[in-house]
Amino acid sequence: MIKVERGNPTPEELAAVVALVQARAAATADSADGPRPTEQWADPAHNVPRPVPGPGPGAWRTSFWPR
Repeated sequence: MIKVERGNPTPEELAAVVALVQARAAATADSADGPRPTEQWADPAHNVPRPVPGPGPGAWRTSFWPR
């Protein structure tokens, strides 16, 4: 259900909004087949500027050393 909160839209404007909502719903229904692969730019690993040191003595200390 679409409710107009403000203004007085014309029937053409309401039809345009309904068409957009229906198109968006159809597009999401088509992509619901499975998860989309993560794009490379959205990979969280790109937020890490360098490899994280492995566990071991002093690893926490060397994690912020410049390389």
